[in-house]
Amino acid sequence: MAPRIRTDVQVMFFDTDCGGVVSNIAYLRFIEIARTHLADELGLAVVEMAQEQRYPVVVHTEIDYRRPAKLGDRLVIEGWLDRVERARFWCAFRITRPQDNTLIAECRQMLALIEMPTGKLLRLPEHWKTYDKSESIERHKRESEGENVPGAKRVL
Repeated sequence: MAPRIRTDVQVMFFDTDCGGVVSNIAYLRFIEIARTHLADELGLAVVEMAQEQRYPVVVHTEIDYRRPAKLGDRLVIEGWLDRVERARFWCAFRITRPQDNTLIAECRQMLALIEMPTGKLLRLPEHWKTYDKSESIERHKRESEGENVPGAKRVL
């Protein structure tokens, strides 16, 4: 099974507009936090990436906003490797508010691994091929109906 992570964030003033509702750009920051933890689980630790100058870059992002998050909300971001090809991969994310079990947003990102400073596209690590390719956002929705996601590693 592909690695999964689960991390918490609290909505701060700088995440919101004048009405106390989370700005759409703040969701990308929340997802960036989760994706960094997920990359670590996939063997792409931040420090090692910088030393080796190999970086995952976002090629495409899609977000479905389901309900608004507000100032002070504590949110849970779940992330997992959704699909793997030779040179690109997809990560999926769900943002929920556990207090009332509300789905806030769902996101899917396509990424590629590149080498800097040349920008050369790299093949993905061989061991990623072993991950369950049947993972999908629909399957994850069914599995994560409850608060705890089987197999998800909790990160702070």
